[in-house]
Amino acid sequence: MFDVNTISVIQLCEMGFAKGSSDVMVKGDRKPAMKLHSSVYELHPDLPTIDPINAKRMIYEIMNERQKRIFEETFEMDLAFEVPGKCRVRCNVYMAKGCPAVVMRTIPFKIRSLEELGMPSVLGELTKHKMGLVLVTGPTGSGKTTTLAAMLDIVNRERACHLVTIEDPLEYVHFDKAAYISQREVGIDTLDFQPALRAALREAPDVILVGEMRDTTTMSASLQAGETGHLVFSTVHTSSAYETMDRVINMFPPHEKQHLCQRLANSLRAIIAQKLVPTTDGNGRVCASEILICTPTVTKAIEDGHFSDLYQHMNEGTYWGMQTMNQSLLKYVRAGIITEEIAIHNAGVASELKQMLRR
Repeated sequence: MFDVNTISVIQLCEMGFAKGSSDVMVKGDRKPAMKLHSSVYELHPDLPTIDPINAKRMIYEIMNERQKRIFEETFEMDLAFEVPGKCRVRCNVYMAKGCPAVVMRTIPFKIRSLEELGMPSVLGELTKHKMGLVLVTGPTGSGKTTTLAAMLDIVNRERACHLVTIEDPLEYVHFDKAAYISQREVGIDTLDFQPALRAALREAPDVILVGEMRDTTTMSASLQAGETGHLVFSTVHTSSAYETMDRVINMFPPHEKQHLCQRLANSLRAIIAQKLVPTTDGNGRVCASEILICTPTVTKAIEDGHFSDLYQHMNEGTYWGMQTMNQSLLKYVRAGIITEEIAIHNAGVASELKQMLRR
């Protein structure tokens, strides 16, 4: 049996990691829970209900004094820590009904390759660009960080370069191989993305990872870095290439649209929009992805602001490694990996996918 007065979040993360869960959740007046293949379950049948006093004790054990002080002022805190020999853990601490609560994402130390993730080989080719901007997009929990880690690991193994990452918080840890790596965590190594990115341009970088495009300043600085001889990777919380372009353009004032389209046409190299889809057997998930590669035709469409044409270019761009979300889902259905119902539920354009399945 477990003692509610001594159990720790480290123990709970170890249990969740052993079960293959993506997240472990703790709050007052509830048994600890885990997220496994997109569904929430009790973490262990023998675990007790965590009362609010012990929930606060457990959560405060993973925060330092500075983090506790910020949390008590703002009621939110992002942080990361390690479970020795097991995994890294990315946390969000928050208040729920007046009591601290936490959701903890377990991240394996081992960085999986693109092949292990089942991602198209064209993603590896994108790491060979010397300059430009590569965006990996998708909703929260869609595997963006894992895909980027696999791509950065290729850079780390194959290029003698300086790789700078700016993350909030730091998730996958990269150890120097061929590359010289500087990983900076917001709140520990820098105050925010903006000053860190500005400083990064004076740190002789070749490749830069910006954990998230949060505002126009970060976006503009990332575009500038991509235009001036650096390869920049980043993420956006959008579900398709079209939506990504629309989001980026609408971040800026309308009178800047034409100039921004020209900048994007010059610097953008690819957009990878992805989502995790449950498998037929219910014991896992696969990554379905929409891939836009900036060929001359695509670049011209972006320069002219014709974003509605991008879907057709992806649909017809198989030679260049492009694919739509529907084409990706169709491959999984034909391979028996996912069901037609799941594919239609996750389709980019459901009516189109239904026609593709009937052929």
